[in-house]
Amino acid sequence: MAKVSIIGTGTWGIALGMVLAQNGHEVTAWSALPKEIEALRESYTCKNLPGVEIPRSIVFTADLQEACTDKEMLVLSVPSVFTRGVAKQMNPFVKEGQLIVSVAKGIEEKTLMTMSQQIEQELPMANVAVLSGPSHAEEVSRGIPTTVVVGAKDRQTAEHIQNLFMSSVFRVYTSPDILGIELGGALKNVIALAAGVSDGLGCGDNTKAALMTRGIAEITRLGVAMGGKPETFSGLSGIGDLIVTCTSMHSRNRRAGILIGQGKTMQEAMDEVQMVVEGVYSAKAALALSKKYNVSMPLVQETNQVLFGGKTAAEALKDLMLRDRTIESENLLWENK
Repeated sequence: MAKVSIIGTGTWGIALGMVLAQNGHEVTAWSALPKEIEALRESYTCKNLPGVEIPRSIVFTADLQEACTDKEMLVLSVPSVFTRGVAKQMNPFVKEGQLIVSVAKGIEEKTLMTMSQQIEQELPMANVAVLSGPSHAEEVSRGIPTTVVVGAKDRQTAEHIQNLFMSSVFRVYTSPDILGIELGGALKNVIALAAGVSDGLGCGDNTKAALMTRGIAEITRLGVAMGGKPETFSGLSGIGDLIVTCTSMHSRNRRAGILIGQGKTMQEAMDEVQMVVEGVYSAKAALALSKKYNVSMPLVQETNQVLFGGKTAAEALKDLMLRDRTIESENLLWENK
């Protein structure tokens, strides 16, 4: 049995805390909102996970020092826009070599840094790993079979995290490609917004399949240019996460995209979803990275135009369809050229 803490009591943090508690570990969960902690202590339910009973063994606290002290593993699960700030708050309480697992998905707009890079900057003494994959909290919290991948700098750390999380309903793979895992998890949210927009416009399965296929092509091009491994983008944190986020109504990115496709503004869509829509925050960063690494990402570009440039979804779709003719893959050419 290990002592672990979940830093952030959103649906994903709660679901991962449940996995760990059901594996027999001693779990503490922290939130910066005392009222949220009070409600969780009283009911052991989460309003955004209806019908789910949280194990009574989980201890809820609003004391960050308590959550960080004498814990074998800290799972940092706050929304991506709050990751740096919370990591900074954790600094006085984090010991040398502390294992921290980042499970948020995003890229910081100003610095273009991934979640783990931000955490390492604020907590240089820590051993930072990542966990990602096709894993809606709504299903994980109900024990529906799920597979994810853990990325760490060394095999021993990755396998240790794997052992803590692994169960009959939560299968964990390991990988050394931390950067590729994080890029896949962050960039797929932007493509999922586009997929939602196509649904909102009334498009069909053909359009969705095209968006997903060309979307993973864009993600892979950028990821490899930045140093990620192509195998990662064809794995759980790449195409796997993209599939689930583009097709499920559990996906807040897809739901927001549907509303935008139906004519609502980005802000109206976010207000209606009532949860953090990570793809909105990652879209500008993805576009900036495409320019920095000189990688063509037309889906990301048009999504930004719809979100922030005043372009209608219908106009963006038409421009995507009428782009210059091109070959599907630059790696596949005729011998006679």
